[in-house]
Amino acid sequence: MPGSAPRGGRARPISTLVLTSVAFFMTALDALVVTTALPAVHRDVGGSVATLEWVINAYLLAFAAAIIPAAALGDRLGRRAVYTAGLGLFAAASALCALAPTAEALIAARVLQGIGAAIVTPLGLTILTAAFPVERRGAVLGAWGAIGGLAIAAGPLVGGAVTQGLNWHWIFWVNLPIGALAAVLSAVRLADSRGPRTRLDPVGVVLVVAGAVGLAFSLVRVADGGWANPEAGIALAAGVLLLAGFSAWERRAAEPMLPPRLFASPGFTAAVATSFLMTAAITSAAFLVSQFFQLGLGLSPLATGLRFLPWTATPLLIAPLAGAFSDRIGRRPLMVVGLALQGVGLVWVALVAATGMQYGQLLVPLVIAGVGVSMAIPTTTAAALSAVSPQDLGRASGAANTLQRFGGVFGVAAVAAVFASAGHLGSPAAVVAGFRPALALAAGFSVLGAMAAVGVTSRRRDGLTPSAQDRVESTGVGAVTSASPAAEAG
Repeated sequence: MPGSAPRGGRARPISTLVLTSVAFFMTALDALVVTTALPAVHRDVGGSVATLEWVINAYLLAFAAAIIPAAALGDRLGRRAVYTAGLGLFAAASALCALAPTAEALIAARVLQGIGAAIVTPLGLTILTAAFPVERRGAVLGAWGAIGGLAIAAGPLVGGAVTQGLNWHWIFWVNLPIGALAAVLSAVRLADSRGPRTRLDPVGVVLVVAGAVGLAFSLVRVADGGWANPEAGIALAAGVLLLAGFSAWERRAAEPMLPPRLFASPGFTAAVATSFLMTAAITSAAFLVSQFFQLGLGLSPLATGLRFLPWTATPLLIAPLAGAFSDRIGRRPLMVVGLALQGVGLVWVALVAATGMQYGQLLVPLVIAGVGVSMAIPTTTAAALSAVSPQDLGRASGAANTLQRFGGVFGVAAVAAVFASAGHLGSPAAVVAGFRPALALAAGFSVLGAMAAVGVTSRRRDGLTPSAQDRVESTGVGAVTSASPAAEAG
């Protein structure tokens, strides 16, 4: 276990696996559950496509900003205590989401939910891996990844069934008893530990989040009034300046959030750029397709969830095979071909989309997109970590995970701006008019990701030492990122 021996009792492997897996499934499932419930949320609380965008992006921004500080707090204060607090926060925030009377209240509650998920996800994986000997961790991480894949596949279907059978509020209410019970049991059943004391980087967190919010808000204002809107220009300028300030600060910070030295490696930079664009494509496409199915084609939430399965369930079958196959041919070919295939599938959907169309016309392109992203999912994080030295594994995995989630923020903001410039949510024809160019942009992100993957190095770092492996797991992102980029759709 990194940093110190277990505290508060000996780790119980089976109970640790059950408790952390339930919590991970809850946070991962909640992401795509929300995506399919958005049209129902829109009908109840009102707002434009920008409102729905911020229901997604508030979660993603909070998650991205909090994941590295959460891991550091766990190292300092004790991982069990911080993890339990994260579960409590996620459950309480879920209740606030369910009770939200307005779109603004829902967005604020989603921020708290994102912070809770950012605590639970990395620390849960750290606690889990520490409960098992090194020789068994491969199987444990495989099970963890399978749970993430199952949550991705089940999310739209569960969200549709709950929204249609009850109402959208219940997709949040169900988290309250599960999260509260998991928090109580975790406090008494999980072993405690601490890690190396590292300095937090609050200035870096504030600068990068404020910069990302500025860029996202500028795209929202562009959708409302074009670049002639002065708020768009001001927000864009502020976002660029804040991100430039973040870059300058990270060069002088004692413990930077995103260490600049990592990006001196072309292979790491290419892998992170690929992951950023892959997540932008997946998250934005899931956001758009849900609106198209329900508001453009008039499908029910449950029918929408079922029609997501050819795309979202494919990783359960293909990702394990792709991961094994990458050991023979390398990661780069799978990433390039996979993201290119996803781009083809998404642009195909954009070209044939029309009001009154038959779902059968979408089945083949959705399967192509699913197969493609399933080839890339298990290889992007591994490619990033293979490009850095063992002492930088923890920082590299944290940086990759953070930037991946910012990719989701950027993707949703960009496609929402395109959607609003060409259509609106007022009629099926208007939904289709906005959906087609917006989904084409999401396909473009995937193709750009394939181009970025060309720069990924083919060198693999095999046989990590236990201490090096622990440094990866202490951030909790090595398995999580490869398991569930789509699940952070928020």
